[in-house]
Amino acid sequence: MSEYTVAKVLDLKGLPCPMPVVKLSQEIGSVAVGEIIEVLTTDPGSLSDFPAWASTTGHQVLGSEQGSPIKIFVKRCK
Repeated sequence: MSEYTVAKVLDLKGLPCPMPVVKLSQEIGSVAVGEIIEVLTTDPGSLSDFPAWASTTGHQVLGSEQGSPIKIFVKRCK
């Protein structure tokens, strides 16, 4: 169970790299600044792809939960 208050859940299970990051890029604008998107993915590369994407776009990866699926929590910062 996550400690984050999630505004939106993106179910990206089964999508290969780089599609989870592409889909998040398309959806980040659908939540307000300061809100959190929970991404569900089965792509283990997302654990490194999302922080790299966040550092170049100005958003923040708050954390992740290993499992099936992997959960990654991303905060919209701008």
